[in-house]
Amino acid sequence: MTYNITLIPGDGIGPEVAEATRRVLEATGVAFNWEIGYAGADVIDKYGTPLPEEVLQSVRKNKVAIKGPITTPVGTGFRSVNVALRKELNLYACVRPCKTYPGVPSRYRDVDLVVIRENMEDLYAGVEFEKGSPEVAKLIKLVAAAKKGNIAEDAGISIKMISESGSRRIVKFAFEYARAYNRKKVTAVHKANIMKFSDGLFLAVARLVAEEYPDIEFNDRLVDNMTMQLVKRPQQFDIVVAPNLYGDILSDLCAGLVGGLGVAPGGNIGDEIAVFEPTHGSAPKYAGQNKINPMAMMLSGVMMLRHLGEVKAADRLEKAIARVIAEGKNVTYDMRPACALAVGTSQVADAVIAELARK
Repeated sequence: MTYNITLIPGDGIGPEVAEATRRVLEATGVAFNWEIGYAGADVIDKYGTPLPEEVLQSVRKNKVAIKGPITTPVGTGFRSVNVALRKELNLYACVRPCKTYPGVPSRYRDVDLVVIRENMEDLYAGVEFEKGSPEVAKLIKLVAAAKKGNIAEDAGISIKMISESGSRRIVKFAFEYARAYNRKKVTAVHKANIMKFSDGLFLAVARLVAEEYPDIEFNDRLVDNMTMQLVKRPQQFDIVVAPNLYGDILSDLCAGLVGGLGVAPGGNIGDEIAVFEPTHGSAPKYAGQNKINPMAMMLSGVMMLRHLGEVKAADRLEKAIARVIAEGKNVTYDMRPACALAVGTSQVADAVIAELARK
């Protein structure tokens, strides 16, 4: 069978890690028909947008995509292409596995957890009001009239939205993921002791959903306590499900536990469409230098293979990557042992392909 997949190289280092990933995916023996979709800062002059409609159409048609990182300006400029993709395609679940591989520099061993982050709501929904705008003035008056406190006149405002339906959907996704991948426990993360009507709703729904899955253990943690527990003993966690902001922060924390973003894959998944991508950014200052670790995107390719039902190919590719890491001879500068020289992005792909070819 040949799979039609949308490949979005991205910008910055994206094209380099995307090409390395394409090569190792093809080396598994699975057949792909790649439809290239260009998005990011590099296409704005041509299309007038960092996310052309033809890219969205391609993903909607093929149902599966894999993408390199795309630059998001800080503070100004266009909003995140990654966020726009999730909204346009209703990719409500962000799945970020965090797993230790022998040979990756890390303070921890035997970590194997998955952060499942709600993608559509919370503070990332983009409902914001600029300081000094008429809308902010109205909101200040509304809050004062409701006797909910006083907002400074020079404040910018972002609204935190958590719905019952959105919470149910993401928590059910987490439990279904646990069943599909033989996971034993789901931990819901929140701050319901303070934000009783938003995080409190998330927690209440999570507890109700958990009753539908008696075969899977359920517990919950306050987000501040969760960060401490992860640093002390991450091995106690299996599936972690969280609202958007907490999930984003915790997934980076967990990537740090297992050695960094260089081995942190991800997928954004909806009911019909899935887009797989590394967790790290576009690092434009390293673009074109054949320097950056491509393994996070390769491991995102492993996730894509499993999503497609190509479990044997996924297992073979993950084991090949793990062997390259463990050997330590063909890894990039961020993962090299003290006694070894670093290789480039394309050389990592060469080494993984060689491992795949071993009988």
